[in-house]
Amino acid sequence: MKPVLLLMTLLYALSLKAQTGGNDTLNIDDKAYKFSAKKLIVPSVLISYGVLSLISDDLKSLNQSTRYETREHIIAGATIDNYMQYAPAAAVYGLNLAGVKGKHNFKDRTIIYATSQLVSAALVLPTKQFVGEERPDGSNNFSFPSGHTATAFSSAHFMFREYKDRNFWLSISGYPVAAMTGIYRVFNDKHWVGDIVAGAGIGILSTEIAYWLFPLTSKWFSSKEERQALSVVPFYQSKAVGLTIIKTF
Repeated sequence: MKPVLLLMTLLYALSLKAQTGGNDTLNIDDKAYKFSAKKLIVPSVLISYGVLSLISDDLKSLNQSTRYETREHIIAGATIDNYMQYAPAAAVYGLNLAGVKGKHNFKDRTIIYATSQLVSAALVLPTKQFVGEERPDGSNNFSFPSGHTATAFSSAHFMFREYKDRNFWLSISGYPVAAMTGIYRVFNDKHWVGDIVAGAGIGILSTEIAYWLFPLTSKWFSSKEERQALSVVPFYQSKAVGLTIIKTF
C-alpha cells in the first residue's frame, strides 16, 4: 500500500507546475548520477551482516542476548518509530521551504525520493516473504529485513545526498534519527539486530539506485519539449560505468 501512496504523491507533486523551478540538476559533468562501486561498499557490508545473522550461531546468539537485555529493561509499545522513519526526508522539504536549498528543486527531489521508496519496497517485501523469519514477538514471519529501518535510512541518505555538497554537518543529521528508528524496532520486540542492520543497508542502497536512475526517471516526467531536448547516453570509461546527460537549449 505504501508504494502506491508514494507514487500517487509523486504524480500529484509533478502536477504542481509552479513548484518546478530551481537550478538545472541535469549537469553533464555531475557525478551524482554516475554509478560508483565505492558507494556499494557500506550497504553491501550491512546487508551481508544481516544475511549472516540468519545462519551464524554467534550472530543468532547476539540477537537473542540483545532481545533478552531489552526485554528486561524496556517495555514495548512505543509508536514513535512509525513516524521517525520519514523524518529526514520531511526535513529536506522543510529546510527547502525555509530557504535552505538542497541539490534539487521540488519536482526533481520528489522524483528521486519516490523512486528510492519504490526500490526499497521492491527489495524488502519479496525478501520478507522469501526468508520467512519469525519476529521476536512471534506476531508473524516477516521479520527480515526491517522495512521501517530501510525507509529511515533511505530517507537519511536522501538528506545526505541533497546537502552533502553544501552543508556536511546538516547532511549527516538524518542518520542518528534513522539509527534510533532501528533501535526502537528492537525495543518494540519487532525485529532482531540482524534485521535492523540489513534494513539500513537496503535503505542506503535504494537511495543510491534512485540517484543513478534519475537521468532516466526525470526524462519520463519531463514535458514534450524537454524530452526532445534531453538525451541520456550510457558510457564506459576507465573502468567506470555511468550516464552522460546531453541537454539542448
